[in-house]
Amino acid sequence: MCMRMCALTHEEAQGVLDARAHAGAHALTEVENFADVQDAYPGSTVAAYVRADGGALTTIDVTWGFPMKDKPHAVFNTRLETALSQAREGRGMWSSAILGGRCLVPVRAFYETHGTERVKSERTGKMVRRQYRFRLPGVRAFLLAGVCEDGCLSIVTVEPNAAVAPVHNRMPLVLGPGESSVWLGPDFASLADRSGVNLRAEPER
Repeated sequence: MCMRMCALTHEEAQGVLDARAHAGAHALTEVENFADVQDAYPGSTVAAYVRADGGALTTIDVTWGFPMKDKPHAVFNTRLETALSQAREGRGMWSSAILGGRCLVPVRAFYETHGTERVKSERTGKMVRRQYRFRLPGVRAFLLAGVCEDGCLSIVTVEPNAAVAPVHNRMPLVLGPGESSVWLGPDFASLADRSGVNLRAEPER
């Protein structure tokens, strides 16, 4: 996954939870121009949902990226295959997070950078790789699967589906309707195949 997503603010995320109690209510306004909303990058504070003790979802704030000892950069993506392998072995940096720290990250969109397409940067005038925005058609926000631990967040990635593969060789684990409870439950590994998720790709410029 690229190092950028259009995450909901804490207030927006909580508003979505609150609106679930009222049929037909919409907590989010439709975004016409993504230049008007703030994106999240590694190091940003991001809203996420976790299960509270009573089983209901609650909104927390986490920092996007797991710090690595003696290394300058945090790790902000978690390959599902690696995390599952580490969970089976009972060791590795993702073993405890994938077993006990799964969370949901509400976003309006995520971005991937194309491997070869280039466009002129509006800021510098130099040629840069084109970024694509991915959204779920017909919804104002959707959920990405994540893991969190000690206040840190990492987005879980899987093999790309047909929408993402022309742009990037990995994609976030995008959750469809009814799948949030699966990700937070014991059968979360069954969500590795994202071929049925209908994403829309939009070139940013």
